[in-house]
Amino acid sequence: MKKGKRYAELAKLVDRTQLYDPSEACKLVIETGKAKFDETVELHVRLGVDSRHADQQVRGAVVLPHGTGRSKRVLVLAKGPKADEAKEAGAEYVGDDDMIEKIQKENWFDFDVIIATPDMMGKLGRLGKVLGPKGLMPNPKAGTVTMDVAKAVTEVKAGKIEYRLDKANIIHCPIGKVSFGAEKLEENLKALMEAIIKAKPAAAKGQYIKNCSIASTMGPGVKVNAAKFG
Repeated sequence: MKKGKRYAELAKLVDRTQLYDPSEACKLVIETGKAKFDETVELHVRLGVDSRHADQQVRGAVVLPHGTGRSKRVLVLAKGPKADEAKEAGAEYVGDDDMIEKIQKENWFDFDVIIATPDMMGKLGRLGKVLGPKGLMPNPKAGTVTMDVAKAVTEVKAGKIEYRLDKANIIHCPIGKVSFGAEKLEENLKALMEAIIKAKPAAAKGQYIKNCSIASTMGPGVKVNAAKFG
């Protein structure tokens, strides 16, 4: 992809051969995130695992101390008292079979996260081919299949994000906005990296964190020294 002059100028501020300390990397990302909108800052981590093997999957969720800077629309699939709890906790959409049918028949996706009680997963599982590729299928590891729907909704609203490997064994996750400032971005980055390190599969051999970088939406990547996360 051809990059513009503006990108080329910003890229000069970053030494592509250097592994920056997390604090320096966050400062650089802010310095290079100069678009006319509040750019999102993303973390990209390549892991030394093979996602084709079930025992080397890396997936989980973490509440970022300062959130992502983006409010998430939550759909809760639950019945009776659990549906009432979800509404009280602030879920935008609450329902059961009606919502599943709406997704199926109307191709409706006006939400960012689905939280479901375990009894709803039998019917929701039929939509795996639709929800899976979009990363929307609820999962117990991510805390989105649970009886405690109120807690799950509250955590999502507080800045809980899910991380998971893609086919290239890379995790891509937002850690905030340029407007957060370096200190808040660094605290979010630390929380996410510690969760990823903690989620290391027992079957993983050799170097676990292959490389790690952060970048704003329109800015160049900044390599981070992953050894600083322990």
